[in-house]
Amino acid sequence: MRIKSASDLGNLIRKVRKVQHMTQPELAGATGTGIRFIVDLENGKPTCEIEKALTVAAMLGIKINAIEPLDTEGVDEYVIKR
Repeated sequence: MRIKSASDLGNLIRKVRKVQHMTQPELAGATGTGIRFIVDLENGKPTCEIEKALTVAAMLGIKINAIEPLDTEGVDEYVIKR
């Protein structure tokens, strides 16, 4: 599945959680987050913390991969010039 937005990720997390017969409070407890965070994440709140979102996804067995653009090959660091 291609994730293009916070909403896409939230929908996937909700779907997988329900398939696993887990409640939001159970998922929050298992991941060390709050119920409010799980609710916000599943609702696609764009300001949810990425580290916590990755922890929740991993807990549910969701694997997230990133594909590096081809034009970054050989680049060791990025320099921002102002």
